[in-house]
Amino acid sequence: MQAYNVINNEQRQQFQLPVEGEIGFLEYRLHDGAIVLMHTEVPEKLGGRGIGSALVAAAFDYARNHQLKVKVYCPFVKKYLNHHPELNDLVLPPSS
Repeated sequence: MQAYNVINNEQRQQFQLPVEGEIGFLEYRLHDGAIVLMHTEVPEKLGGRGIGSALVAAAFDYARNHQLKVKVYCPFVKKYLNHHPELNDLVLPPSS
């Protein structure tokens, strides 16, 4: 997989990845000692290049480096976790 330089845009609360004039992003919120992963969006023309996965990996790296738990609402992130069970120690169970 290509190495990407993901940017944490704290003002917009997004991890962003600019590629070819487009921006893929993962929207988040910080809440109660956790990072809440809300929505991932990658422009269609950039699909299939691992951009979404790079964004999710950056979010989990950020969580680990800042001792944050992760709450997942984004379906893409949930799917990513199916392939990366090593990250489950950071994930908060869904609230009932």
